[in-house]
Amino acid sequence: MSSTQNATENFERHLANNPYPGRGIVLGRSTKNTWIQIYWIMGRSENSRNRTLVAEDGTLRTEAADPKKMDDPSLVIYTAMHRVKEQYIVTNGAQTDALFACLFQDGEFVDSLLPWSHEPDAPNFTPRISGCTDLSEPGIWLSIIKASSSDGRSSEHQFFHYADVPEGFGYGITTYQGDGKPIPPFEGTPLLMPLAGDSDAIAHTYWEALDRDNRVGLAVRTIEVDGSATIDVTNKL
Repeated sequence: MSSTQNATENFERHLANNPYPGRGIVLGRSTKNTWIQIYWIMGRSENSRNRTLVAEDGTLRTEAADPKKMDDPSLVIYTAMHRVKEQYIVTNGAQTDALFACLFQDGEFVDSLLPWSHEPDAPNFTPRISGCTDLSEPGIWLSIIKASSSDGRSSEHQFFHYADVPEGFGYGITTYQGDGKPIPPFEGTPLLMPLAGDSDAIAHTYWEALDRDNRVGLAVRTIEVDGSATIDVTNKL
């Protein structure tokens, strides 16, 4: 199977034909010689759907669409994208700020995430997913921290590094494998995904693939070879 066929099949199966992959990260390179980071949020509850993505001063954060209707912000309001020198980070939770602080002190991606556990939202035990595009040593890191299959209390930490990322492709992870009660966590290694066209085309492709009832917001960060970056946001609300 060719890379294009593999990426297309993964995209159709895991996103376009999946009602609830949850939050997701895709890191890679476009066909326009830029680095790409995609982050999206989804929601089934009113609390999760009451959000927008806001890009400001090179960062991305989640924000309550209607603060009066926000029930519990602890796991749904956070900084999602940040930058440390030549390292561009993206995560689905509070670990963004910890990762930023660690990298700012010349720490390592892996070391900064080892103290973290999965989210304390029983019975789903949502995984924490994180990524980093590093221009100093060109390549990408992805991480997923999920509940141990043995007891659901301890966490399993998985890290993936890709030094050779082909143009037009990325690697993606999501919080969930699909819908359910409880929601099953993502399984296996990061999925090869398509990244064809410019940031507008990529944003349109991924936004249209997400379930219309459950999608909340999507952001695409484009990183040029000189390190300059822009973040484009699509919100449902």
